[in-house]
Amino acid sequence: MKHPNKTIFVTGATSGVGLKITELLVAQGHIVYATGRNAVALKVLERLGAQVIQADLTNLHTLDDVCAQLPPIDVAILSAGVGKFAVAPALQDEDIAQMIELNVSVPIYLAKRLASKMIERKQGHLIFIGSQAGKVATPKASVYAATKHAIVGFTNGLRMELAPYNVKVTAIHPGPIDTPFLDKANDTSGYRESLGRFLLSAEEVAQETVKTIDRPVREINLPRIMGLSSKLYALAPATIEWLGKSFFHKK
Repeated sequence: MKHPNKTIFVTGATSGVGLKITELLVAQGHIVYATGRNAVALKVLERLGAQVIQADLTNLHTLDDVCAQLPPIDVAILSAGVGKFAVAPALQDEDIAQMIELNVSVPIYLAKRLASKMIERKQGHLIFIGSQAGKVATPKASVYAATKHAIVGFTNGLRMELAPYNVKVTAIHPGPIDTPFLDKANDTSGYRESLGRFLLSAEEVAQETVKTIDRPVREINLPRIMGLSSKLYALAPATIEWLGKSFFHKK
């Protein structure tokens, strides 16, 4: 049974999965606080009915300011992220720093602040948009995979820490998604072409994410078969790496 409408905070709300999540939540009648950097996209979300906050969350002072503007939050969906797909030696130091900052530090800083308030209220739900890369690393994504692996570890520990306070933690681990993120992350077209039918749509991921608001499960793996592949990887990593070569060794 659907719960009453909630107050929900969404990061990375101006593009990709975060945008689709925000649109869906507003359409369902939830009170949505959306943050991102794209002023034009935020204006569109504001016209739809979202409360918008333009911010660069990599600045700690700005992050504190955003949190100060929020009312008591029932659900936080931490969707902001960035990726750059290249072999580690080819990455610029700035690319590495940006991935670590936005994919690891920002969600941890936010979770700390939001969870503290949820603990006081003895209720809440933190939803993290992770990645299958955090479970099965691939060539040209070693640093990105490292950041998402950190989220797997963080959410697993945080879930146990917050359980006594009735605060739920869900991790959404999608495979590659057909969004502008993929274009920005990869300088060549080979990656998108090699994945073909395995690409998820942002709408699919958004719908599965929103479903967990009324069903706060431990984690969701998308597509479902990738949940199996990560389990097989734990049992036979060399075999899975060999099978995956054809998808990721593209020029």
